[in-house]
Amino acid sequence: MTVLEVSAIVLALAGIIMTIAIVMHWIRRLIRTKPKERNNMANDKDVAREGVTFNDLFMFLIAVPLVLLWVGFAGFVIHSGLNDSTVLEQIEGYTTLIAILGGPALLIIKDALDVWKQEQAEKTAFYKVKAQSVIDYNNAAQKQAQMIEAKAQEHEHKKK
Repeated sequence: MTVLEVSAIVLALAGIIMTIAIVMHWIRRLIRTKPKERNNMANDKDVAREGVTFNDLFMFLIAVPLVLLWVGFAGFVIHSGLNDSTVLEQIEGYTTLIAILGGPALLIIKDALDVWKQEQAEKTAFYKVKAQSVIDYNNAAQKQAQMIEAKAQEHEHKKK
């Protein structure tokens, strides 16, 4: 079995895994009956449950291994070319395979990274709003406690 055959098998398996992940995502989406009603601010449990999204899974289960496989194959071709002269005779085929695999992979990965970055920016914005609301709540609670204490002291002075 040649390196090309092994890489073709591995990439076919990666494609099958990606297809299964996408189909499972759509099936879960169709099965879901109705979204839960939420308060304006989600509590920590809701945020923890929503921590891992489909795009996170896609990035860590599909895109990262695909990039590592692509880079690994390119490194293997370079290493084999330095040690084996027969690889250098077929280098055009290997570079063509790397280019064929790399071109579409780069476009898909770039789009996935853009979506992932957008999700991360939304999460960051959510946490900023949530943190500010917690700060505002704590300030209001502290002012209320101070006001209650001041009223209690004022009431004590009126008794005396």
